[in-house]
Amino acid sequence: MGKFVCQGAVLQCSCGMAPATLNVINPMGPTAQNLAMATIMDFAPVTNIPTFGMCTTQVNPAVAAATAAAMGTPTPAPCMPAITSPWTPGSQVMVCNKPALLDNARCMCAYMGQITITSPGNMMVEGK
Repeated sequence: MGKFVCQGAVLQCSCGMAPATLNVINPMGPTAQNLAMATIMDFAPVTNIPTFGMCTTQVNPAVAAATAAAMGTPTPAPCMPAITSPWTPGSQVMVCNKPALLDNARCMCAYMGQITITSPGNMMVEGK
């Protein structure tokens, strides 16, 4: 059992250098502690999941190019999340006909970063 994730949840990518804040765009949806509740479909790069500052994985073409330009010295490059699938797993609770997002969910960046939820944005409302 985890906590429902809401607007303002803090995210971290295993290849990113800074945390990011989840943006839930659902003004008419349900709330928890007066914050918009997220669903597993809140995974759109930039719209829902902003940049994690700088990216460190060599799978990212920008990082590979920066590293090559630095004569092989690992060199981070600006993060541009490349997320192609929803958060998993989802909750049994539905929010606007989609599974609610719980703080134990993960999603993957195409550049091999694993995105996790470090703070759900709501500290009291738990779900299944």
